[in-house]
Amino acid sequence: MREAGQRALDRKSTGPAVVLVGPMGVGKSTVGQLLAERLGIGYRDTDDDIVTAEGRTIAALFTEHGEPAFRAVEKRAVHRALAEHDGVLALGGGAILDADTRALLAGQRVVCLSMEAEEAARRAGLDAARPLLAADPHQRWRRLMEARRHLYTEVARVTVPTDGRTPAEVAQAVLRAMELIPA
Repeated sequence: MREAGQRALDRKSTGPAVVLVGPMGVGKSTVGQLLAERLGIGYRDTDDDIVTAEGRTIAALFTEHGEPAFRAVEKRAVHRALAEHDGVLALGGGAILDADTRALLAGQRVVCLSMEAEEAARRAGLDAARPLLAADPHQRWRRLMEARRHLYTEVARVTVPTDGRTPAEVAQAVLRAMELIPA
């Protein structure tokens, strides 16, 4: 599998091999790590970059400084990762809100991982440490998705549903959709 994937990746000039976008709780981190492992390349998560650089959780950043300040930090982290990383890159759920970020993603291999609201409600921990879902997580998630769905599809080459699939099945579907393995 790595051989076919590597040939496909060799045709890519710069930037990450695959960029994962999608709503919070969809599994970008888990699937991203599996993809990187299967392709034999590195993995990076911009949320992890932010936590490391800022020395506090994303929830703490939101609480202490507000969403606009967090989005500025996020934008810098995403732009840096897009310039530096050549493996699998997972972006935070709201990274696509920034127009400059969307413009940078235009030339990348972007995959949107999606799920329906019912699946989001079933997933454990959807509201844990997620400041935008603090009150009424199910309804807030639905509203966020309605506002962001068009942005995810704008930047993505393909969308891979995660509903009812294991992370391994989603990773396999991403590899097939991006033609990194034979169908």
